[in-house]
Amino acid sequence: MKHRRIPRRRVAVAGAGIAALVAAGLTFQSANASEPAKAPTARVLSAPAAGKLASALLKDLGADAAGTYYDARARSLVVDVLDQSAAKAVERAGARARVVANSLAELEGARTTLKKDAAIPGTSWATDPVTNKVVVTADRTVSKGQWAKLSEVVGRLGAKAELKRSKGQFKPFVAGGDAITGSGGRCSLGFNVVKDGQPYFLTAGHCTQAISTWSDPSGQVIGANERSSFPGTDFGLVKYTADVDHPSAVDLYDGSSQQITKAGEATVGEHVTRSGSTTHVHSGTVTGLDATVNYSEGTVSGLIQTDVCAEPGDSGGSLFDGDTAIGLTSGGSGDCTSGGETFFQPVTAALSATGSRIG
Repeated sequence: MKHRRIPRRRVAVAGAGIAALVAAGLTFQSANASEPAKAPTARVLSAPAAGKLASALLKDLGADAAGTYYDARARSLVVDVLDQSAAKAVERAGARARVVANSLAELEGARTTLKKDAAIPGTSWATDPVTNKVVVTADRTVSKGQWAKLSEVVGRLGAKAELKRSKGQFKPFVAGGDAITGSGGRCSLGFNVVKDGQPYFLTAGHCTQAISTWSDPSGQVIGANERSSFPGTDFGLVKYTADVDHPSAVDLYDGSSQQITKAGEATVGEHVTRSGSTTHVHSGTVTGLDATVNYSEGTVSGLIQTDVCAEPGDSGGSLFDGDTAIGLTSGGSGDCTSGGETFFQPVTAALSATGSRIG
């Protein structure tokens, strides 16, 4: 796709959304007295509808649930459970059930152990509902001795965790939809938002930590930092200081844009798209939630993990599904030639923390 400069008086966002949520209920027909009762079948669902159903089931099942993910091929929700009784409840609700060995409490205990004993720069971990394990990843900067320590800690966790190596290096992608620049770096604008009736935009916190005022590609100063959070979380809120257009839309880098109407939560298995000023538009799949990444600059938790590629300069850019804003690009490993992991700050958490809304 060809690079398209933004008009001087217009700043678009990188972000997007999803179709309206579909009701997740099921209606079963009564079996005739002369026919055997049919087992309920999994309902065909969109990713947003699956996410809504997952939230309801996790609340209802409590400790009997061990995670959920979206099967994009079958378009169904899969729920990990600990026994057949819970499995039957899941199936009655229109989802597929899998009986697994590890409870969410056991997996959370494994994450606590990793945080205590293995918070090494260049590592990350996230709960993977597909494998029912905590997947620990070490990037290429992790030394032989550190790898041995990681192996020992993960080994103690047994079947609750697994360790793998990434060819890249975990780092915040400072260099990030449409380009925004400041003294010392370039990032990407994430989503235009409104707070107290005034226009703002969201980007990555490691960007606003380093840069206080922002310009569009023409060099015009358009905004100043209102709030910055990094490490711990990774979001920044910037207030517009110039009279520029600020549509709730994402630059698709093909002469068009995607309107953003709302924010939503990510679902493991969901197909998502990212827009950023370095590598433009790329798509992939959500592979984990509540991920922790130990950057050399500090640890960030609560992130969305994906296999969408990104590179320096894409930081702050939007992760979206249709017209729904999902996340802000934080960092990761690899590039858009070899691939790799990329992590995103959930946009819902950033909106809640800053008191802003999509608009």
